[in-house]
Amino acid sequence: MDVVKEIIQNSALGPFSNGFKGLILSLFASIVGVLLTMLVVLITYGPEMSIRYGY
Repeated sequence: MDVVKEIIQNSALGPFSNGFKGLILSLFASIVGVLLTMLVVLITYGPEMSIRYGY
């Protein structure tokens, strides 16, 4: 946990308040969660999907 705090302090988020840091980190975590969910869905249902490229 100390390593994470040190990385955050030395990053661009360092001078901001703890509330703003928490907001940005939770936004980042939610984006990563959505991407991982999309990857799992794509791996699970990928062979059954029909992808068409149209104009």
